[in-house]
Amino acid sequence: MQKGLASEMSSSFEESYLGQLRKIVGQKRIIVPGVRAVIRDKQGRVLLIHRRDTGRWGMPAGAVEIGDSALDSLKREVKEETGLNVLDATPFALYSHSRYSFEYPNGDRVQMFALAFRVDRWDGELVQKTDETIGAEFFSTDNLPDLHEVYAETLEDLRNYNGNFILK
Repeated sequence: MQKGLASEMSSSFEESYLGQLRKIVGQKRIIVPGVRAVIRDKQGRVLLIHRRDTGRWGMPAGAVEIGDSALDSLKREVKEETGLNVLDATPFALYSHSRYSFEYPNGDRVQMFALAFRVDRWDGELVQKTDETIGAEFFSTDNLPDLHEVYAETLEDLRNYNGNFILK
C-alpha cells in the first residue's frame, strides 16, 4: 500500500460522509468515491494545490458527499481548495483498480474510486491559502513540482486522451 497521497476529503472531515464512516469502521481499508480536477489556464499550465496536510502538491480533489453528484462534488472541492468556480467539466477517466490503495499519514486506508475531470471552463479569483492548502499555482507540465504518482498519471492520461473514456 502506498503512503503519502494527499487526503481527498472535505474540509470539515468530522461532519463529512467519510468522517462519519471512519467513526464506524476506524482505519480499515474502504472504497472512497472521489473526484479530481485538471484545471488549465490559457497558456495550458495546470493548476496544482500545495496540500496543508502532507506538504505535497496535487490536484484539487475530494470525496463525494451524500446527496451530491460527482459534478456537485467537483464544484465544491474546487471552490473549497482554490476559490475558483467550475462552469463546465468533462469526465475523462476513472481510477478504481486495487493498485490505487493508499494509507494516509493518519493511518486511514482507502482504495480510491476517483473520477477525473478536465475542467473546460472556470472563473473566479485563485485563492492561495485555504483550510486545506498552503498554496495554489499554475505550472507548466514540463516543470511540475513533487506530485504523488496518481496525479502525474492523471496528467499523462489526459495528455493522451483521445475522447475514449479511460478506465483503470
